[in-house]
Order: sequence, then structure tokens, then C-alpha cells
Amino acid sequence: MGTVRVILFNADESYHSTLRNTLMSFESVRIVAELDEPAMLAHVVEQIPAEVLLVHLDPNPEVVLPMAGQLVPHHPNLNIFALSESTDGQLILSAMRQGVREFLTKPIDEQLLKEAFDKISHTGEEGTTSGRMIACLGTAGGVGSTCLATNLAVELADMCKGRVTAADLDYRFGQVATLLDLNPNYTIADLAHSHERLEEQVVERTLVKHSSGTYVLSRPTHFVQSDNITAANCVGVLSSLVAMSEYVVVDGPNRYDVGASSILDLADVTLLVTQLNVPAVRNAQRILQSMEEAGFNPERARLVVNRIGRDNGPLTVADVEATLDRKVFATIPEDPTTVGAAVNLGEPLMTRDPKAKVRTAIRDLAVQIHAPETVAPEASEGSRMGSRFLSKIFNEA
Repeated sequence: MGTVRVILFNADESYHSTLRNTLMSFESVRIVAELDEPAMLAHVVEQIPAEVLLVHLDPNPEVVLPMAGQLVPHHPNLNIFALSESTDGQLILSAMRQGVREFLTKPIDEQLLKEAFDKISHTGEEGTTSGRMIACLGTAGGVGSTCLATNLAVELADMCKGRVTAADLDYRFGQVATLLDLNPNYTIADLAHSHERLEEQVVERTLVKHSSGTYVLSRPTHFVQSDNITAANCVGVLSSLVAMSEYVVVDGPNRYDVGASSILDLADVTLLVTQLNVPAVRNAQRILQSMEEAGFNPERARLVVNRIGRDNGPLTVADVEATLDRKVFATIPEDPTTVGAAVNLGEPLMTRDPKAKVRTAIRDLAVQIHAPETVAPEASEGSRMGSRFLSKIFNEA
């Protein structure tokens, strides 16, 4: 089943969590934009590619429905779904006459909605392909998410036939291009300022190709360029990259804020990168709680514990699993000598030391993402019983 990109309009704040929870429960659905101003509908639809515009008509269907209907002649491939608590026949008839493909009533029948998305998904499979997006979100500064994201992209490029793009979302201090010794002429700033839907050739021009076959979209060259990049700009750029890549590996978002949710909505997998120290694990707990409250599908989040083997003190992987109540997806060993040399020379670990344990671990992570069916089930790394040490610390947070 292909991915269905959804632009969500909802002006009813009280229904926000319920609607998001429902949408994010579908594995194939990606929310690429959210808005609550009807006047912005035309602009967002023009800028961000999507298969579905889901419009929550309440509490003002007489205002919202005509504005959604005006989009139909200009975007014939956009499927408009309308949602309302009203079952009034005149409203439903008006919606259908204005080009609405599906009229849903509250409470949402999830089976009917799934069938509607399935139709869109199967239709899209014939003409277009859509890649997968992997977001690497560090839970604290210095946990190594940039190194992980960059080398994960290189490993995926080595094992798959399609394009793999590494995108740097640390707009001020990003180092993805530096880690691969690249000096791009164009950056994400050149794409983010466009008010039109991005054409493939325009995106292509901003990418630089590394000798490993990995394409890189770099952070802005100048600090001042970073100030004008919005979450909507970023989602538009990432949507275009996903449409033309097999994988897009994102270093970021570099902080968990309101804008980050738009980016994480688009991700197929979010790698939550942490270390075996209390501040990083505490932040991981806060991020996971916030994700749950915001309606993210927890199945899309994966815990990665980086730099195993350092002076981690009393913390263990089993402690982290028990505290966060989820299994660690991957562990990456500490190797300051190999990683330090690779960073300073601008080489991927695959090139610098292909037999190093840190490189092998990242390779294994890439296999789990690209070909999970080839990975043998592993025994549990530790009891999920609560850790007294961490329980005391986290109950005080």
C-alpha cells in the first residue's frame, strides 16, 4: 500500500487531538500540513503536494465548504474529504456537488475512512512512487544524531537501488555536508523561500551528490537565511524530496517544538537518539509523552541508544527500556578514535573503517529499516521491571 499525504483543515481546537489520533493510527497516512484558517487553504494546497485534503467543516460548514469547493477545478487530482457532525441531506448534497469525494460524519467510522484511504493509495500506486522518510531526533545536544543520520544515509544508499537523500534541518549549525566533505552551491534556503510548488528539476539543482551515491541537501550558508524558513516551507521541501527518493534521512528537527510536529508527521520512522545518561533519557521520556499527547502513532518512533561503552555510570539499556516502557530498537557502540577521524577527514565510516564495530552497528540499523524481514528476532536485552535508580530520578522530574 502506498503512502497517502493528507492536508488537514480543522478550526475546532476541542476536536484536534481526536482527529489527529484517528488519522495517525493509519500506517499509510502522513499529515503533511495542518491549518485552521480557511483563507489559507488555496495557498497551502498550491505549495504542498498531497493526495487528500481532509476538511473538518464544523463549526462553520457554510464558510468552509465553499472555500474547499473552489479548489476542485484547479486541483483535479486532489481528493477532498469532508467531515461534520451534521447528517443534513442538503449539506451532504451540496458537498458532493462541489466536488467532495467522501463525506464523513462524526464519530468517524474508522473502517470507512480506511477504505477511502485505500482507494486513494491503490490509485496512486499506478502512476507515482513515494519514498520513506527517516527522522533522527536527538534527545540532547551531543548525543550523535548528526553522525548517525549521515552514516545511516550512506549505508542505505549502498543497499538500495533508489535515491537516498540526507537532509540537514539544523539550519544554523548543521554538519551533514561537512561530515561528507561537501561544499554545496545551493542549500535548503534556496528551496524554502519559494511560494510555488517545487518542481523536481528545481530540487535537483540544490542537491549535491557524494561519491557514496548519497545526495545531500545542506543547511543554509548564512545564519540570516535560517530566520525565514518556516515549518510549512520545510514540509514542502521534504515532501518533494520524498516524492523523488527511495529514502530521505533527516538530521532533525534539531529541537522538539511546535514546528517539529509538522516534520515528524511526515516521517515514516522517527529515530529517537539518546545516550545512557539521565538528562538525555529524561528528555526522551518528555518527548515520547508529548508525542502521545499530540496523537503521534507510537509505532513510528524507535529508540536508539548511542555511544554504548562510554562511562555510562549505573545506567543500562534495560534501565532505559523499563523507564520509557519500550524496547530499544538499536544500540551503537562508542568508538571515539574511528568516529573522530571520520569526522575530521569528512569521510563516512563505511570508507574510513568498514570493519569497525560502530560502522557495523549503523549498517545493521539500516538493514532493520530497509529489510526487516531478514533480521532474526533477538532475545530481550533485559527485564522490563522498573529500575529503582531511574524511578527515583524520574519521579522527581
